[in-house]
Amino acid sequence: MSENTLRLDQLTMNDVPLVGGKNASLGEMLQNLTALGVSVPGGFATTSMAYHQFLEHEGLADRINGLLNELNVDDVAALQRTGAQIRDLIMEVPFPPDMEADIDTAYAALEVEYGTETSWAVRSSATAEDLPDASFAGQQETYLNVSGLDNIKQAIRLVFASLFNDRAIAYRVHQGFAHEGVALSAGIQKMVRSDIGASGVMFTLDTESGFNDAVFVTSSYGLGEMVVQGAVNPDEFYVHKPTLTAGRPAILSRHIGSKMEKMEYAPAGGDELVQIVPVAEDDQILFSISDEEVESLATMAMVIEKHYGRPMDIEWAKDGNDGRIYIVQARPETVQSQSANIIEKYILKSRSEVLSTGRSIGHRIGSGKACLMNDLSQMDSFEPGQVLVTDMTDPDWEPIMKRASAIVTNRGGRTCHAAIIARELGVPAVVGCGDATAAVKAGDDVTVVCSEGDTGVVYQGLLDFEHVTHELDEMPEIPVKIMMNVGNPDRAFGFSQLPNAGVGLARLEFVINNMIGIHPKALMNPESVPEEVQQIIKQRTTAYGSPIEYYVSRIAEGVSTIAAAFAPKKVIVRMSDFKSNEYANLIGGSQFEPDEENPMIGFRGASRYISEDFRACFELECQAMKRVRDEMGLTNVELMIPFVRTVDEAKGVVEILRDNGLERGKNGLR
Repeated sequence: MSENTLRLDQLTMNDVPLVGGKNASLGEMLQNLTALGVSVPGGFATTSMAYHQFLEHEGLADRINGLLNELNVDDVAALQRTGAQIRDLIMEVPFPPDMEADIDTAYAALEVEYGTETSWAVRSSATAEDLPDASFAGQQETYLNVSGLDNIKQAIRLVFASLFNDRAIAYRVHQGFAHEGVALSAGIQKMVRSDIGASGVMFTLDTESGFNDAVFVTSSYGLGEMVVQGAVNPDEFYVHKPTLTAGRPAILSRHIGSKMEKMEYAPAGGDELVQIVPVAEDDQILFSISDEEVESLATMAMVIEKHYGRPMDIEWAKDGNDGRIYIVQARPETVQSQSANIIEKYILKSRSEVLSTGRSIGHRIGSGKACLMNDLSQMDSFEPGQVLVTDMTDPDWEPIMKRASAIVTNRGGRTCHAAIIARELGVPAVVGCGDATAAVKAGDDVTVVCSEGDTGVVYQGLLDFEHVTHELDEMPEIPVKIMMNVGNPDRAFGFSQLPNAGVGLARLEFVINNMIGIHPKALMNPESVPEEVQQIIKQRTTAYGSPIEYYVSRIAEGVSTIAAAFAPKKVIVRMSDFKSNEYANLIGGSQFEPDEENPMIGFRGASRYISEDFRACFELECQAMKRVRDEMGLTNVELMIPFVRTVDEAKGVVEILRDNGLERGKNGLR
């Protein structure tokens, strides 16, 4: 088009100096991946030359540099003042005439191609953004549902100004990027109608452990900014790459998020372009996308990762009109892919009252005095080493986050920008707690624990913990093969990276207790349990279609996650060995269990499986194992039967296994 604008489909990764990493990546995918099934909306980008031309216009650059040269970015108040002054200057200076004419021409061409009723997303793309060794994600602004040329121009100006928001200025200084060495390109991209569909973020590795054989997908209703900003707790899915490549069902786990709100287009004619509205309660307890769509997303992610040759961080959107899924951003993952070959372990030495729980970010422990903050106007009150507790932490809070010992939020998911920055800073965070600002009191000592799996916990008081590091390269070879005990699927990806010879014991009762928590008979007979238990069952199982499918699927998810983490090494799964008192402690369990004087030697193990009272429950476990082995193809799973007291019990269990498609000697089952 011109030196000031370029069509997205003209760009490749060689154009990063011209249009930044984000826009160059869009062009790279449009040119190379469209034929491979990756759909990317079109548009155009302003160039770095246009940005520099704008800064030189009316001496704007000199005035900006003068303000920055006097700034100490660690002075939060000064940072806020200077950033605001610079942004005001940018909004006041007009575009140079030739730059404005080129934008007019580029937009006119889009109207010819897409029509005059189309709305647009206007996003930033910094020339130093999304480099393999730096995460600029979310530092500049995005404007959605922008219509008309005048509004496009205003959004471009706002995007330019966002290069000098507080978090972007501070980040460049801390990462050693010269301010004048970073230019900004504005990407004008056709909007995907995800406001009436769904959207989210996905990574081509596990964001917490760096496990590379899984795609991590998040999804929520409406426009994707809610997921990116951390304003909503999204659905989460893990997909196993080798299983997907083999053409088998590949979803390892599903986690339903609360999804209480969504962002959609605001009514035409008002001042706001988008609005946040509640999600219907019946929709909150359903998954926002189907299994087929999850696997389609994972397939696209793998295509993108293969093309770029490195782990990727990808934003996607599902159009509610045409039902298609589009990729709207793709950039290198910048945290786990750079992790050194070091195993870091935090061990909690004691426990206390649990104040709140949420999704854990990282695997560390932090403690300190809780500082409750409602908004950025309170930044000056935050002291280094405190625990930041707030409703929603976004990247604007980076100056505080880097001084916090831990972060706790009411809202957010594991792929929001706040979580990404927390990982980059190495600060433990618990997001999506729901009640953190109510449950934690300002000034109280708290300990934030992210070292024990997917669930992060905020404890009362300063608890003792141990921090241990091991360099894998320095660990000695041992003369015996050591298999692991793994009971928590949430930690399987991380554990699998330790030296091991597979899993010698995965207890199914741990999976049932942690991932289901409801007695199987309550799920098989929901009408027979009290009303409050029926409500819990409805809340947890509706997304799966039925309570029984929920039970089978959740067991299969837990076992397949462990099996995939250690594949092709052997994973020995011990079928459930709850004692009657332990089964009674599950939700709805007390009415289905006998009152035994000594449950240790009572109704458990093989004798329970073959009893008429429990056989149907055991058969559900068998269905889950068959699904993992035969449908997903994870035949590294072997089965162990616990507490077999007689030969007849053994024969009876083997018959039930055979009747449910788990016959010894077939498909590698011993």
